[in-house]
Amino acid sequence: MYDLVVVGAGPYGLSIASHAAAAGLNLRVLGRPMASWRDHMPRGMYLKSEPWSSNLSDPAGTHTLAAYCSARGITVEHGRPLPLGTFTEYGQWFGERAAPKADEQKVTSVVPCARGFRVETAEGEVLVTRTVVLAVGVMPFVHKPGPLRKLPPSLVSHSSHHRDLRRFKDRDVTVVGAGQAALETAALLAEEGAHVRVVARADRINWNSPPQPLQRSILKAIRDPHCGLGTGWPSWVFSEMPWAVRKLPPALRQHIARNALGPAGAWWLRDRFEFAVPVLLSSRLSAAEQVGEQVRLRLESADGVVRTVQTDHVVAATGFTPRLARLSMLDTSVRGILHRVGSSDAPELNARFESSHPGLFFAGLLATPSFGPSMRFVYGAGFAANRVVQGVQRRLAEPRLATVPHAARARTEEQHRTDGQLTAPSPTAARH
Repeated sequence: MYDLVVVGAGPYGLSIASHAAAAGLNLRVLGRPMASWRDHMPRGMYLKSEPWSSNLSDPAGTHTLAAYCSARGITVEHGRPLPLGTFTEYGQWFGERAAPKADEQKVTSVVPCARGFRVETAEGEVLVTRTVVLAVGVMPFVHKPGPLRKLPPSLVSHSSHHRDLRRFKDRDVTVVGAGQAALETAALLAEEGAHVRVVARADRINWNSPPQPLQRSILKAIRDPHCGLGTGWPSWVFSEMPWAVRKLPPALRQHIARNALGPAGAWWLRDRFEFAVPVLLSSRLSAAEQVGEQVRLRLESADGVVRTVQTDHVVAATGFTPRLARLSMLDTSVRGILHRVGSSDAPELNARFESSHPGLFFAGLLATPSFGPSMRFVYGAGFAANRVVQGVQRRLAEPRLATVPHAARARTEEQHRTDGQLTAPSPTAARH
């Protein structure tokens, strides 16, 4: 039996695994290292965050992005965007040097059992573990606007579904969204020879300002402090004090998770975008239908004006929504009983990222409504890794076994009959 199984091998999963291994835990890591970054982001993209705030976390703090780049003669400096490919390679290097080797298996089932959890993979392996961390990244939570959901993939896709945009050369493409993913995808499409436009509900495109120098006067630093998520006091609180965000009322946390650090383009992208991509602002997508081999979009403005756009393909760069309903690997008996943050479908987590089901931890996007927007960024991995491992150690030290939800009890007992490693739940545990 393992102490811990980490599901996911992105920045959060690898960072947690690094801290857990250093703490002497018996663990396994399941997943393809840096999969979202390697497989779901177009070539040619750049890292939006500053390099110094894009480190994965190991306890010694030695496996940094700067250390990786320095050894390879790659220049890393504040205010200079870094190619996404370099960051992806850094993450793989981190996974090889600073964490237990990840098994590239796809987890299909996480089910509670009397001694913890039973984890099954598509490759047929079955593991039993006392605790589980689900650090599954963003791909299960892809969001598309309602009018686009019934159209076929040949006509509509999400921005995370493209590694190579060259296939859109000479085609008419409409990108929906106003954040970095939408703007950079549109710029890359234009540079690949596509006829591209952006459709946005907002009445203007927001652009981030070039970063302030790291070395500034004390007065300027106090007025507008640097932090892992940019500059300014709100961003500083979100990035440096996630524990404080968690203490806020649920409704306020939901509001912060939805609205803080809203859609905006990186300052270095603006020149590439504005002269190459037309934008339809104040345009809400109200309907979409297939017309032959194209899509007809119905757009409504705030003042009631309606217009249509006919296009070969629609790319929805509309982000990701943290919803437990999308986490099909987690047994429904557990998903159904987990405490949520307010009216959201995200799990309520304690100070150490543990859910209301003992031994079940979440990290990354699903932790955003509990700890704030830093959980959407690599910068939050250090805070999460340290707290998660503390929580796992506390759970392992707890003499009482985790209880099994009523809805899962019959399934657990059946597993006990087919797996000699498991112990049937006691009547006492089943009553709680």
